[in-house]
Amino acid sequence: MQSEYPRAGGKESPLRVRIPRAMGLLQRLGLPDQRTGQEPLEEPSAPDGDKPRPAVPEEGGSIVPRSPSSTASSPSSAERGVRERNGPSPETPAPQTPAAAQPGPAPAPAQPEIAKARVIAFANQKGGVAKTTTTLNLAVAFAEKGNRVLAIDMDPQGNLTMSQGIDPDSVEKSMYDVLVNDASIREVIRKREIDVACASIDLAGAEIAMSMKIGRERSLEKALRPVLEDYDFVCIDTPPSLGLLTINALTAADKVIVPVQCEYLSMRGLVQLQNTLSMIRQELNPDVDIEGILPTLVDSRTVHAKEAIEILEENFGDRVFATRIKKTIRFAEAPVKGTSVLKYDPDGVAAKAYRDLAKEVLGNGKR
Repeated sequence: MQSEYPRAGGKESPLRVRIPRAMGLLQRLGLPDQRTGQEPLEEPSAPDGDKPRPAVPEEGGSIVPRSPSSTASSPSSAERGVRERNGPSPETPAPQTPAAAQPGPAPAPAQPEIAKARVIAFANQKGGVAKTTTTLNLAVAFAEKGNRVLAIDMDPQGNLTMSQGIDPDSVEKSMYDVLVNDASIREVIRKREIDVACASIDLAGAEIAMSMKIGRERSLEKALRPVLEDYDFVCIDTPPSLGLLTINALTAADKVIVPVQCEYLSMRGLVQLQNTLSMIRQELNPDVDIEGILPTLVDSRTVHAKEAIEILEENFGDRVFATRIKKTIRFAEAPVKGTSVLKYDPDGVAAKAYRDLAKEVLGNGKR
């Protein structure tokens, strides 16, 4: 009986013909060989006009691989068809041509930081210690050195306002309207030797009017924000109390200068002021601190004044300014003329003392 499949050397067996044809198809499709699990060899494309020659078996059943010279780099039509239907395979992602590097936008030039004013409050709940005198004359001394200065009168008595020749009863708007009615602080500023935010007797009722206001302790701080970049220094004169007006000043301030008359009762107020500052640091303004303690109305002829200064230096050390503000009639005469003592008597002892104090505050003097 004749065999269905002839031996090698005779007519090729259909099975032997199908195997290499199937393998050629696997190679063209890019599929792995199921028998070995190996990826098929990459099939180079034949030159233009030539078709790829499939591997054929030799006699004896061995498969003859394709000749590399018979293939070219272009993919076969079957492979192109499969790629068009399925897209690029995960193993061989389609190469992407990198885009030309585009120069990014030029970085914006760094904006210079705009300096804001240093806010200094002058506080002591003891009255008659030269708070208003110190606020005005130190502010004018700053201005003499080329600084832009705003002085704010937070005392209902309006002494700072009057000391610059402004009648508190004649102003249409005052710090009362700023604190209570949220008016712009620019509306109450008058230009004299320095800029003055005026007070009026209406401030006496400000604490009651603000009692139901949310955030009442920060009313002055909020009002100052729009003008901080317009000035180098803001000097705040406070009333002789530790009420809401003074708390507003301490909350808005960076530093506090404490004028102290060289007497026992005046120095006792320092302890209460320190307690108030401690509470404000905890609740409202953690950065506020005492810039210095200023001995005022010093009568160097008395032993009591000398002892008072010694007590201050023993307890507060270098916080006590080296400058001493001595008693002089010029402090009483200058407000009558509506000027500072630096303008009223520019070469006098009082004017020199406040110029020396300005150097200390600016960091150019030594204590």
